[in-house]
Amino acid sequence: MIKDIDNFLEQKKIRPTAMRILIFKYLEEQSVAASLTDIENAFDKSERTTLYRTLKTFEEHGIVHTIDDGSGINKFALCEENCNCEVDTDLHLHFHCNKCGETVCLTNHKIPHISLPDGYLAEDVNLVVKGICEKCSGK
Repeated sequence: MIKDIDNFLEQKKIRPTAMRILIFKYLEEQSVAASLTDIENAFDKSERTTLYRTLKTFEEHGIVHTIDDGSGINKFALCEENCNCEVDTDLHLHFHCNKCGETVCLTNHKIPHISLPDGYLAEDVNLVVKGICEKCSGK
């Protein structure tokens, strides 16, 4: 956990507003990726646009990454420390549970480098494994 969120955001060239700090703390406390609706429910007095803009700012500055888990709803999770969201070095697996609908980052399981044909340039790679999570399988 990051102790000095204000300083962390400033190092990432983001002004540490109260809402940005609250959203960062919320994401830091989550064990699963959160959708905009999840965040909106946690901050029910905040405008959806403000929450979305904060998430987009975090994404642009490498604080969160977006996960398309195939559910039709993008989810957000904090990036690992020293992550640059680079295609060749920082990408990891995600697991989406078909039973509870939760999506988790499997940061210890990196996506290997994928060689593309000449002329193709990868901008993002998203590998989602779908199945039943350990909580739902009872193991």
